[in-house]
Amino acid sequence: MIYLDHAAATPVRKEVLDEMMPYFSTFFGNPSSVHTLGEESKAAIEEASEDIKKVINAAGNGKIIFTSSGTESINLAILGVARATKKRHIITTKIEHPAVLQTCEYLKSFGFKITYLDVDEFGQIDLEDLEKAVRKSTALISIHHANSEIGVIQNIREIARRKQNALLHVDACQAAGLLDLNVKKLGIDLLTLNAGKIYGPKGVGLLYAHYDVLLKPVIHGGSQELGLRAGTENVPAIVGFARALVLAEEERESTVNKLEHLQEFTLKLLAKKIPNVRLNGHPTERLPNNLNFQIDGVDADKVLNYLSESKIYASAGSACKSNKQEPSHVLKALGLDDEDARSSIRLSMGKDTTKDDMKEAIDVLAKIVATLRKL
Repeated sequence: MIYLDHAAATPVRKEVLDEMMPYFSTFFGNPSSVHTLGEESKAAIEEASEDIKKVINAAGNGKIIFTSSGTESINLAILGVARATKKRHIITTKIEHPAVLQTCEYLKSFGFKITYLDVDEFGQIDLEDLEKAVRKSTALISIHHANSEIGVIQNIREIARRKQNALLHVDACQAAGLLDLNVKKLGIDLLTLNAGKIYGPKGVGLLYAHYDVLLKPVIHGGSQELGLRAGTENVPAIVGFARALVLAEEERESTVNKLEHLQEFTLKLLAKKIPNVRLNGHPTERLPNNLNFQIDGVDADKVLNYLSESKIYASAGSACKSNKQEPSHVLKALGLDDEDARSSIRLSMGKDTTKDDMKEAIDVLAKIVATLRKL
């Protein structure tokens, strides 16, 4: 098996699973209970929160709210701010994750005005366009750190310098373990992360919010998570999330160095083995584990099916919209026509991916493409 869909999900690493196991059956108490078992669970959550704050440099200036996913965290950021302010304008981009775009669309029915920033042919916004879009009524700017489909990185620090009095929410689900998450240095007010992209468990996410940020809850009930997210916390997943994030940050430099070399190696292989392949997104300002490219004359879904039959697992874009038939909104925003968008696939490598893996994958891909082009 060669797994090249790390942007969608990663396996839980052993160190993380070992950290989680005691909280399934030994320290299983409800964190809201006042007895010892409950207090032990509560202490585990608090320790996880502090560990995460150290990674993102948020100690002493922000709060961590644990959720069930990156999608829920994004909803809490956007809806939570929208419900806590009288401002009625939000800025985002045309290539955000569906969790951002659909939440913004939902807010239109409540009188919110949404500005969707264009991107250039490489997938980056124009900072002057952003600056012009900000109004006195702008409550929030929501922009990803790196795109899940094409891996293109936005200049968050420069975006933060232009936000004026608006709050800045950054979806960094793809960035953890690959980019700097220092919220103070980057100027981030709200940050979304999830564990499933960093070799942690699925079903857990978080929202960091600066202490000055006012939020209203999206899920109502108990007073868990500072009264901002009702429901009994998933203690094993939270513990695993913190461990995964700490490990990802500790290994970030070596992981990035390895993946950069692997990305360059694979691009050269593609150019050598398959004619008429074009990279989607920025050639350098992209995540080191991401390769999204067009293959002229083939249908991406057919390519992926044949790859899967060879036990090589890749994708055509975001797993959150993989069951939809229309071309990727991200690739369309870059200026691709429907045919080019439908001929694009994404290979997303992981920390354990090797040159041998990539050589075999590209060899198999080349044979599939050659066969399909003859049909």
